[in-house]
Amino acid sequence: MTTIATGPFDDVVAAAAVPGVVALLAHGGEVHVATQGVLTLGGAPVRRDSQFRIASITKPVVAAAVGTLLADGTLALDEPVDRLLPELAGRRVLRSPDAALDDTVPAARPILVRDLLTYTCGYGQAMELFTADPPWPIATALASGRLNTMGPPEPDVTPDPDAWLAELAELPLLAQPGRRWLYNTSGQVLGVLAARAAREPLPDLLRTRILAPLGMRDTAFTGDPARLATAYQGDEAWDAPDGRWSTPPRFPDGAAGLVSTVDDLLAFARMLLRGGGDVLEQGFVTAMTSDQLTAEQQASAAGGFLDDDLSWGFGVSVTTRGARAGSFGWAGGLGSSWHVDPVRDLVVVILTQRAFASPEDIGLHTAVCDAAYALLS
Repeated sequence: MTTIATGPFDDVVAAAAVPGVVALLAHGGEVHVATQGVLTLGGAPVRRDSQFRIASITKPVVAAAVGTLLADGTLALDEPVDRLLPELAGRRVLRSPDAALDDTVPAARPILVRDLLTYTCGYGQAMELFTADPPWPIATALASGRLNTMGPPEPDVTPDPDAWLAELAELPLLAQPGRRWLYNTSGQVLGVLAARAAREPLPDLLRTRILAPLGMRDTAFTGDPARLATAYQGDEAWDAPDGRWSTPPRFPDGAAGLVSTVDDLLAFARMLLRGGGDVLEQGFVTAMTSDQLTAEQQASAAGGFLDDDLSWGFGVSVTTRGARAGSFGWAGGLGSSWHVDPVRDLVVVILTQRAFASPEDIGLHTAVCDAAYALLS
């Protein structure tokens, strides 16, 4: 591969108006990392091995672990989840999204493993869940409990997996299984399903099936306080290195609970670029990183979560049209993004500790990714 000049990429990172950022660009065999800022305001500089809360980039890691359970026959893609999650059998569905919690109809069919991977199980976030006035009753119920399905991950709030699922099962589905793409909650349920299927806690399952085989030593549900960045909401500290992620959580959140580093996320990306390597089957990787939504499901995701050129595979977004068609990735709301382009053999990882709260926060990630693409043109 011809070596590329990374100066413009470095310039964008150096100008970042965030407490700290670590950005990685990998093209073929070349890997370049740029850093800027500090782990904590007034503290030590960020380094290549600094850890960040990757929030929703947890989703593809957990999806991959489920792929190993499909490969060994522990799970089947189109089986109902009732066998392992009996709490979710016999679901009721809201007659309309804004209906009272007891205004329901029977689910037309059970929730399938496929529904959890594609985020169409019937539970989850729609933009109206946050914006409806007056609030939908289901939104009020979700906000008043311990489920932590609507806001940033809070490991010190959510109960253990069995108690969490029992609490979720008290609520009706927002949509019929398979009907609508809804964000986040499917990933949380998927983590519970995977742990029960494997008969081991989710952290152990991820370590044995994904993290250890790929050498992802710095990815876990707890961080190293000496290397974990302080999390910020704007300029206000939201979580310290010795805070919520310093002890094992009661609920290992399969949608948003991991911390990681740029090199660990590169290792995960390269495994997918190799078609799964020794970790996943090629067929699962192909399905995971390609469009799995019907037109109706994709349309239901519009207005805030998936742009017009994005759809969803298994736990990851996929670009379906435009100059970057064929690429896949996702972002974590606490300030991280992960982008993989198989066509160009390109990986871009951007880790910050500032939550997405403004166009400027998101704009940094767009600018760094754009700079990476510009280097290849």
